[in-house]
Amino acid sequence: MSRIGKKPIVLPAGVQVELKDGLVSVKGQKGALQRPFLEGLEMDMIDGTITVRRRNDDKRSRSYHGLMRTLVANMVEGVSKGFEKKLEIVGIGYRSELKGSDLALFLGYSHPINFPLPTGISAEVEKQTLVTIKGIDKELVGQTAAKIRDLRKPDPYKGKGVKYAGEVLRKKAGKTGK
Repeated sequence: MSRIGKKPIVLPAGVQVELKDGLVSVKGQKGALQRPFLEGLEMDMIDGTITVRRRNDDKRSRSYHGLMRTLVANMVEGVSKGFEKKLEIVGIGYRSELKGSDLALFLGYSHPINFPLPTGISAEVEKQTLVTIKGIDKELVGQTAAKIRDLRKPDPYKGKGVKYAGEVLRKKAGKTGK
């Protein structure tokens, strides 16, 4: 039995979960999310807790048991608290600014990069070198932060580029002259 799949999901106040027509819907104070519910699994709601269980013990059901429980738990947390990722921009002249629903990034190229934010995602520029990506969908927040980081990955020699806040970079030693 899956250790993660067995854990119950506790619903915070104001969050409603519904399973209908193969879709699990979660509504809360920050918004609503929907996701297809995987076959071979069932969801039980008892006294404000959700339990995901398997109908049978075939390999596919066992492999998806913990995954589906985690996906539903992330949806519940997202509509109640939300998710955020912080990105740091390191380098001389590297900066960012918010222009409407686009994020303008100056990353050492000849022109600024206008990054359109997907629907459901918001960004805050606290300093010109610190960007916070916020949203209720954990997968979309992480994917957006990864795409922004891919625009200029941290250089292994100088450390310049876009990195996650708290990310530890292993710097390489450069060439030494005689």
